[in-house]
Amino acid sequence: MRPFQTHRALAGAAVAVLALGGAVFLLTRDGSEPAVAEAAEAEGAPEAPEGVVLLTAEQRQASGISVVAVGRGGGGEVRLSGRVEPMIDARAAVAAPVGGRVERVLVAPGQAVRAGQVLAVVVSGDAAVIRADADAASASADAARSAYQRDRRLAEQGVVARQDVETAHARYLGAEAAVRAARARVAASGAPNASGRLSVTTPISGVVTSVQVGPGGFAAQGGVVAEVADPARVELVFHAPPLAAAQVRVGQTLRAQGPAGEFDAVVIGVAAGAGGESGATVIRARPVEGQAPPAGASVAGVLTTTGASDGLTVPTEAVQTMEGTAVVFVQVEGGFRAAPVLTGRQAGGRTEILRGLDGEERIAAAGAFLLKAQLGLGDADHGH
Repeated sequence: MRPFQTHRALAGAAVAVLALGGAVFLLTRDGSEPAVAEAAEAEGAPEAPEGVVLLTAEQRQASGISVVAVGRGGGGEVRLSGRVEPMIDARAAVAAPVGGRVERVLVAPGQAVRAGQVLAVVVSGDAAVIRADADAASASADAARSAYQRDRRLAEQGVVARQDVETAHARYLGAEAAVRAARARVAASGAPNASGRLSVTTPISGVVTSVQVGPGGFAAQGGVVAEVADPARVELVFHAPPLAAAQVRVGQTLRAQGPAGEFDAVVIGVAAGAGGESGATVIRARPVEGQAPPAGASVAGVLTTTGASDGLTVPTEAVQTMEGTAVVFVQVEGGFRAAPVLTGRQAGGRTEILRGLDGEERIAAAGAFLLKAQLGLGDADHGH
């Protein structure tokens, strides 16, 4: 709810505008006629009931006062803190498939790379053995194939028994299976050559964020050689209290604050208890439009959670304070009536109404402070 002092200043401003003849909503459409209040007094028209501001539809539209329905569904506000991180599939910790000596490192931190580019060259004795086994398996398969083909020709001539042909065929199929397994081990080991030399390549395009080895060093099997991330594919990762898991849903919008200012983001994932030992709920979000801050930047967020379905809410700007009492201006025939209300929580630009409205009303939202100013001016006139 806006502070009372602020509304006094706004009321003073509105009164000043009225004194100059510039209060748009008290003038007719073309601005050439006298103010409505003055015309009413001149013609002896009855005064507006207490607490009511008379206003035609044309005057309301000209003054920029919007009318909205009372909303349903109260809620709370959750403040989040987090960081900008690369998406799961936009970062890679590239490891050595087999242990060996690092012969060359071909990249440095900050260097842009493309998928499949070589990051380092490793020489491994284990890789040489794997390659040799694959070559031996291939030779054995060739020999088994030749034996099977020979026995089949001899069987057609009646020289070799059919049973021998079937045995040769089974040996050939077994040798082919061994070749496929050996080739798979070679591929998993980084496709080393006969000397055991293999290239460690990146599976994604992006920027090298770190290099963990140097020429002449030893890379353990599974040890990280370098890390690569795509800076263009990032997301916001927040840690929220455990109870937020039941209040936040995928597709919900939150307001985020980054180094360059505020922006809207949409929730794309909610994981309860994914925050490690703290048991925090991890909330992942992405900007609705535009680019997110760079990876590593700190961000804050404000998210409105869902509350009771029968609660009433109004735009916060619709609630005004008059003589210490919160009021909203309910649309009535010929204008607006100030209705006292009891307010509750505020979240996401809306204020909960605990008493004073039944939910069927239409109220002034944007520009409600002008109605307050006019009502205050009317009271001052009656005081004189």
